[in-house]
Amino acid sequence: MTRTLAEWLAYQERTHPRDIALGLERVRAVWEAMGAPRPAPIVITVGGTNGKGSTVALLEGMLRAAGYRTGCYTSPHLLRYNERIRIDGEDAGDDALVASFERIEAARGDIPQTYFEFGTLAAIDLMARASLDVAILEVGLGGRLDAVNIVDPDVAVITTVDLDHQDWLGGDRDSIGREKAGIARAGRAAIVGEPAPPASLLQVLRDIGAHIVRAGEAFTVTTTPAEAAPTRAAPTGWRWTHRDGTVLDLPRPALDAPVQMANAATAIAAIHALGPRVDVSPQAIRRALEQVHVAGRLQRIAERPRTLVDVGHNPQAARALAAWLDAEPAAGRVFAVYGALADKDVAGVVAALGRRIDGWFLAGLERDTPRGLPADAIAATLAAVLPGAAAQAFPDVALAWAAARDAAGDEDTVLLFGSFFVAGAALSTVT
Repeated sequence: MTRTLAEWLAYQERTHPRDIALGLERVRAVWEAMGAPRPAPIVITVGGTNGKGSTVALLEGMLRAAGYRTGCYTSPHLLRYNERIRIDGEDAGDDALVASFERIEAARGDIPQTYFEFGTLAAIDLMARASLDVAILEVGLGGRLDAVNIVDPDVAVITTVDLDHQDWLGGDRDSIGREKAGIARAGRAAIVGEPAPPASLLQVLRDIGAHIVRAGEAFTVTTTPAEAAPTRAAPTGWRWTHRDGTVLDLPRPALDAPVQMANAATAIAAIHALGPRVDVSPQAIRRALEQVHVAGRLQRIAERPRTLVDVGHNPQAARALAAWLDAEPAAGRVFAVYGALADKDVAGVVAALGRRIDGWFLAGLERDTPRGLPADAIAATLAAVLPGAAAQAFPDVALAWAAARDAAGDEDTVLLFGSFFVAGAALSTVT
């Protein structure tokens, strides 16, 4: 009997004893048994600590605005598994996913696959059948040993490198940088989206023989001074300049937060690195910048009080949220609805936001996932990092959010963040 999509996903969670099992041998063997399909003639792989999802969406928007058929693979999802695979701008349907999982099951024999490996193979399979021009694949964890890395990219993108998933990738930026550099290939462009990456990242890219295209060196961003246009009410334009003399004058991205300009610049550098293989005009880039939005990235879901949802879950992401709060100050107070997973640096997140938050509404996530932290555990860390900070603990996101809404006035801001589980819970109520 054919399984439903929900039944397939439940089955996949049982076929491997571990949620995460890094390594390419298993997934490569099944991919080769399926004929080693290439998802598209051109492949862009996007890795990094933060900014991957936004960069993928910007790449997709720019290429589609230029008339190309694209496929995108991202993770995790917010509301529906189908979000992970987009074919020409549309989420994969249940029937297509089920058919792909059946093909994977027939090919794998007794080779165990993790939940993520099933999804990666399905993405490659569905893209290969869709006659696409470009496939954009987001790395799930690390890079070198992530399942996505079975496919050789034409361009590798590494957005940022910071501390996250240390149990798997190492406890410092150098260790993490080495893992992320593993998605690059000899003789092909490796776009580095931050101007000060760890030395290990650059060294591994050199050892691989990749062509390094680095922010601040190969391409630069120039903006209107902040004092001239400090808010979205008077948006700044910006200029993207490449060392080969290419100059683009561009509108501010529709995606909010100062960091999105860096993500946009990185996406443009990746397209530029493909050279004559794609024809993406400045007009297509501008159109994408003005139109691309990504769910759960400072997504505004209500006004009065201003209410935003963000998937940021590590200190680097929290620093980006802090920069946004500084650039877009609330007329009133700022309340945070915050939940976290047990492997996240809660202290680092809290320290990054500091006293910008006037009240913390802490949400336990242990009902959502075995990895979820109880609210009391978050509260203990908060008290240690920010003594005297106003905080209340709740068993789930819904109760924490309800309390924040009750406390907030029309001029206040409510920010829900800390995990895809927090963002998913919030967005499920407004979609």
